[in-house]
Amino acid sequence: MNRYLNTMKKNYIYGILILLIVISIILGYFLYNQKQEFTTAMQNQYNSALYELTHYVGDVQNYLAKAMISSTPEHGAETLTKVWREANLAEVYLSQLPVSSTELANTSKFLNQVSEYSYSLSRKNIYNEKLTQEDLDNIKELYDYSVELSNTLNQLSTDMNEGRISWDELTKNTEIAFAQQVDNLSAATFSNLDQNFGEYAGLIYDGAFSEHMESSERKGLTGDEINEEKALEVAKNFVGEDRISEINSNGLVENGNIEVYDFSIKLKDGDENNPLTISISKIGGHIVNMNYNRNVDAEVISIEDAGNIAKDFLNSREIYNMKETYYLKESGIVTINYAYEQDSVTVYPDLIKIKIALDNGEVLGIETTGYLNNHTERNLPEAKISIEEAKANLNKNLEITSEGLAVIPTEWETEIFCYEFKGKINDTDFLVYINAETGREENILVIIDTPNGILTQ
Repeated sequence: MNRYLNTMKKNYIYGILILLIVISIILGYFLYNQKQEFTTAMQNQYNSALYELTHYVGDVQNYLAKAMISSTPEHGAETLTKVWREANLAEVYLSQLPVSSTELANTSKFLNQVSEYSYSLSRKNIYNEKLTQEDLDNIKELYDYSVELSNTLNQLSTDMNEGRISWDELTKNTEIAFAQQVDNLSAATFSNLDQNFGEYAGLIYDGAFSEHMESSERKGLTGDEINEEKALEVAKNFVGEDRISEINSNGLVENGNIEVYDFSIKLKDGDENNPLTISISKIGGHIVNMNYNRNVDAEVISIEDAGNIAKDFLNSREIYNMKETYYLKESGIVTINYAYEQDSVTVYPDLIKIKIALDNGEVLGIETTGYLNNHTERNLPEAKISIEEAKANLNKNLEITSEGLAVIPTEWETEIFCYEFKGKINDTDFLVYINAETGREENILVIIDTPNGILTQ
């Protein structure tokens, strides 16, 4: 009997131990999952902060470049105020990275000083004072530093994405590349600026203007309303009925900038899981956009030939007088921006984008929103100032490489008739727009010439 009781007691103890072990394993697994979820959430937060920091430092670089070339107090004040704003936002996201303040001291100091200095200079401009050569030299110094910092952040992002650096390493190891680079950004860069703060202490893929393409008037949206059956016919004719194996309607989409009938098309020689999409405007039956994504494994067609194919394509659709402006090449596909040209004046609001495959020249996409919103024949005014008078309002350091007339949009859905000057300061290319009626400096864009295309900011 005692032996039985002892056996029962042992089994009971073993059972309790096994239960405790099982509970420990389950609890450990739960805590491990919780830790993993927390780690993932923190890494996502760090990734987001790094992305935003890189974005805002890039904006600081862009606006500093524009500030170097701005020649009027009004435009200078606007640009420098943007530097101040973007630098402040960059500081916010910098503080969210898991790196000690000591390692990021120089970066934080840069963002703080560029913010304060740009704000003080914007006050000068608001009081209608032009920047001195010393001011411009200081802006150039800050710009050079911002380029270095931007390159460092972009490299860090690449290293993170490709797994060469983890956030754990960045937190624990102060000897990795980023920390070293930040440490090497010498505070001596700011020595000349420090004296100036006492004096003032109380006080852009897409191409040019592609973000200003929406209009409430939709001047280019001509013609009568059509029904879905007619839109289907337009879509078939545009794609080529002989290429289509199946077409499905997604109905009328009413919540966009332009009301459209939307269709999904399976091509006979295409991937069933990767249909072509096309949208036809309810008013007039115009092609608003068409897009087909496929792999392009070879680049046989040159950018120049692709431009000719796109131009012929537009002409075949009775869209004439379009001038190529900027392009971007990615994964064997080139996207080209075309602006309308009237009497040798580039009309940027009337924008069309076309995608060309560089393996066989196939038109893979077209987007006409800007053109349909804005296109009309303008009554272009006579320039009230000469081109030489307009040049007198440019930064004296700008080396002009081309000049002409252009109509540019504003964020208030108006248009301005300008002289367009393309030029270079140091190694940076710019487009500067001088109002052809008042001589006012209206806008400055930085031209980004990359291996994959020419873009603007």
